[in-house]
Amino acid sequence: MSVIKRISQLKEHLNSGDMSESLFQQIEEAQPDAIFHLTALWRNDPDSRKVNLGIGAYRDDGGKPWILPVVRKAETIIHNDPNLNHEYLSITGMPEFREAAARLMLGADSPAIKENRIVTVQTISGTGAVHTAAAFLSRFYRKDVPALISNPTWINHKLIFKGVGIDIVEYPYWNPQTKGLDIDGMLKALEDAKPGSIVLLHACAHNPTGVDPTQEQWKQIADICEAKKHFPFFDCAYQGFASGDLDRDAWAVRYFVDRGFETLVAQSFSKNFGLYCQRTGCLTVVLKNASVVKKVESQMAIIQRSEISNPPAHGARIVNIVLHDPELYNEWVQNLKTMSSRIQEMRQRLYGKLIELKTPGTWNHIIDQIGMFSYTGLKGKQVQVLKEKYHVYLTDNGRISMAGLSTKNVDYFASAVDDVVRNVSP
Repeated sequence: MSVIKRISQLKEHLNSGDMSESLFQQIEEAQPDAIFHLTALWRNDPDSRKVNLGIGAYRDDGGKPWILPVVRKAETIIHNDPNLNHEYLSITGMPEFREAAARLMLGADSPAIKENRIVTVQTISGTGAVHTAAAFLSRFYRKDVPALISNPTWINHKLIFKGVGIDIVEYPYWNPQTKGLDIDGMLKALEDAKPGSIVLLHACAHNPTGVDPTQEQWKQIADICEAKKHFPFFDCAYQGFASGDLDRDAWAVRYFVDRGFETLVAQSFSKNFGLYCQRTGCLTVVLKNASVVKKVESQMAIIQRSEISNPPAHGARIVNIVLHDPELYNEWVQNLKTMSSRIQEMRQRLYGKLIELKTPGTWNHIIDQIGMFSYTGLKGKQVQVLKEKYHVYLTDNGRISMAGLSTKNVDYFASAVDDVVRNVSP
C-alpha cells in the first residue's frame, strides 16, 4: 500500500469520528421511577417483616391482589360469548363503554349528556386520558397560559404536561402544619394566576395527600375559576374507591359541569375495578354547546390515531358489561364498599395504635384523609430508618399506601413509626 493511500485512509478515519461511540452518547441516565424502584427493593428484601407501602394498588388483608368477584363474572360472560373476536375497536373506542363511562362520571341526569354536548374517548387508563387531554390542550387551547398543578401531585402530571410543552406552575395544596388542605394558599394562587390558566384538579382522593376540599371549599374554587376564566381539568382515578360512594366521589366534577364550565375529565378504571394491567380509561370533554362536538371528536381521533391507533378491548368489555347489567352493577357497588371499608379500617387501626403508643404529635390526619394514600408527615431521615431498620418501604415524602397495611402488620408499622418519631430528627 502506498504511503499516499495510507495517509488518505487515516484522514478518512479521523474525519469520520470514533465509530465505537453511539450517536446518543451524550444522553444522561434517568433516575428510575420512584414507585417501581421502591417495589423492586421490597421484592428483593429477604426479611420476613418487610412491608410495601409504596405502590398504589389494592391488596386484601392477606397482602394479595384482589380480583373483584364481579370482574370474574364479567370475564366468564366474555369467555362464553360465541361472537367474541379480536378485531380492532374504533379509534375513539367502544361506543357503549364510552357512553356508560360518561354517565357514571357526570350522572345519568347530567344536562351535558342530555344536550349532547360531550365528547368521550376511550384511553389507555387514566394516564392515557391525562396525556390525550394535555396533547389536545397543547394544540387547541391558548399558548400563553400555564397549567396550574397542586404541590404535591402525582408525578405523571408534571411529566405529561412538560412532555407536550405546556408550562407548569404549582399552587399550594398541603399544609405541613395542619397536615390538611392549604385552602387559603390554593385560593390565592388561583386568584393570582394568569386569567384563563388550566387548573388541574383531583376529583377525589387526592394523590399523594389523601386530602380533599370540602363541598364548600369546592364552591370557593369554582367561584375563582369562574371569575378568572380558568379552565378546570379534572383527574378522577378513584371514583367509588375513595369513599365507597360513586356519587359522592363525583360531586366536584358534577358541580362544575352544572355551573356551566367547559372541562376535561380524565377517568381511570384501574382502582375501582382492579384492572391495573388492562389500562382501561376514558376522557370526557364537556362543551358549552353541541355545535363543536364533531370538531372536537375529530381532533381527538387524530391524536389517538397518531399515538395508540386504537384502544385495547378486554378491560373495556369488562366495565361495559358491569355498567349495563343492573345486577352486576349492584354487586360492583358492594365490591367497592369492601375495598373502601378495608382501607378505612386500616386508617382507624393505625390511628388507634399511634394514640395507644402516645406517639408524639397529632395523628388525626390519618383518619381525616381519604382514599388509598396518606401523607403521614414523616420526613426523609425518618423514612430512611423505616426502610433500613424496619424494612418498611414508603416514598421519601412520607406517603404511604393504606392498602399495604393489614391486621397482621399495622401494629408493627405503628411501632416503627413511634420509634422514628421519638428518636430520629426529621
